Amino acid sequence: MNSTQQWQSVTWFEVDEHQAGQRIDNFLFSRLKGVPKSRIYRLMREGQVRVNKKRIKAETKLAIGDQIRVAPIRYEPKDETAAPVSDKVAQSLLSRVVYEDEGLLVINKPSGIAVHGGSGVSYGLIEALRAATGKKYLELIHRIDRDTSGLVMISKKRSTLKTLQDLLREHKIKKTYAAIVKGQVALDWQLVDAPLLRYELANGERRVRVTKEGKPSQTEWKVAERFRHGTLVHASPLSGRTHQIRVHGLSIGHPLIGDDKYGHQTEYKGPEARRLCLHAMRLEIPGFPVIESALPEDMQNLVAQLRAQSL
Repeated sequence: MNSTQQWQSVTWFEVDEHQAGQRIDNFLFSRLKGVPKSRIYRLMREGQVRVNKKRIKAETKLAIGDQIRVAPIRYEPKDETAAPVSDKVAQSLLSRVVYEDEGLLVINKPSGIAVHGGSGVSYGLIEALRAATGKKYLELIHRIDRDTSGLVMISKKRSTLKTLQDLLREHKIKKTYAAIVKGQVALDWQLVDAPLLRYELANGERRVRVTKEGKPSQTEWKVAERFRHGTLVHASPLSGRTHQIRVHGLSIGHPLIGDDKYGHQTEYKGPEARRLCLHAMRLEIPGFPVIESALPEDMQNLVAQLRAQSL
């Protein structure tokens, strides 16, 4: 049965103890194989996905025994064949594990790999790790953008998933990112406090903008080093909005170097980057040691070029 035929009738799922605590979007991504993520988000927006007969949002968390109904899905897949995860890719990712215990795995994700497959991506970080380890129960605790590098938390146990997602929701886990932005940031420290609203372009791509109709959003910015044409900053989001650091940087006149979505038209005379200059560098989790990841080589090289320009 191909994926076009597989979901043409109503589909039911029941949430078990291993799936409780997951967001509904992540749950559906892993089960509606072959269905583009953009289509899954559209189904949720249109009320075509119901949990216990009620409409839901993408961030809705599931509980044991929840009954999920998915309306018939009709679409023409672009590619029916998903590329398998190569041994080389799998082993490369395993070599990037920076912390592991019985319930938690933290990996230093490279830029360019999505955290999960879908929407034209044959596999993502979570699928590759499941293939590499042979473990069926590995779940993302949170997500970072495909072009962002750095620390990603993955649960090996349902109890760990619930505990750490609760801590994230209560803002008790501090995440710090290194970002290289355009221009010289004037203040050594500042709290960017600007509400953010998520919206979609006509092609289904998600974007975010600052507007008073948005959700409250705050990011702490600390200058690490200034250059003639750019600034290395450490940014700690105090809320967890999509593209938060990127849009807050644009809102104060300092978009991130290499960002092709927000502020790429902003004047800049420094060396260019091949990717978004954003790296998840530190996690501070209650009850755990501080987990850190050094600036990746490509961002280190850009910093060196900016320093040389500043002499």
